[in-house]
Amino acid sequence: MSRRDELLDELIELFLAEGFLDFGVGDLATRLRCSRSTLYLVAGSKEQIVLAAVRGFFRRAAERIEAQVAREPDPGARIAVYLTAVAAELSPASPRFHADLVAYPPAAEIYVDNTRLAARRVQNLVVAGVGAGALRQVDATFVGAAVAQVMAGIESGAIGAATGLDDAAAYRRLADLVMNGLSLAQVGAQV
Repeated sequence: MSRRDELLDELIELFLAEGFLDFGVGDLATRLRCSRSTLYLVAGSKEQIVLAAVRGFFRRAAERIEAQVAREPDPGARIAVYLTAVAAELSPASPRFHADLVAYPPAAEIYVDNTRLAARRVQNLVVAGVGAGALRQVDATFVGAAVAQVMAGIESGAIGAATGLDDAAAYRRLADLVMNGLSLAQVGAQV
C-alpha cells in the first residue's frame, strides 16, 4: 500500500469519527503524525484532500457493498443485502461527519451522486429479482423512484429529523420496508 493510500485510509477514519470542516491542514498533519508536504500527497489543498477522502469513502464502501451482493445467490434477497450493506458502511459515520457532508456543497454533491447511483442500483436489483421470479411483479421504475426519494431524504437529513434515526438505521428500515413490500408472500395481500 502506498503512503498516499495509507494517509487516505487514516483521513477517512478521522473524518468519519470527527467530521472534516473544523480541521486545517496543520491540524490534519498533526493528527496523522506527518508533515504538511506528506499530507499533500493525497491532494494539493485542504478542499481537495477532503473531497479525495469523501470520494474514497464512498468508492471503497461501494466496492464492499457490491462484493456482498455478488456473494448472494438469491436474486430476491440481493436488495436486502444491498441496503443492509449500505447501512453497515454508513454506521461508522458520526453525526458530525454527516453534518459536514451536508454543510459542504462539494462533499454534499458527492453524497447526492452516490445516493442517485444507489437508487439506480436498487431499481436494477428489483428488475432482476422480478425477472427471476424471486420478487412479486411490481413496477420497478416506481419502486426505484420511491426508494430514490427515501434515500434522498436520508441523505438530506429529512428522514433523520422526522424519525430520529441516523442514516445507517434509516437504511436498515428501508431494507425492511422494501423487502416486505416486494416479498412473494405479499402477492395474496395485494389491493
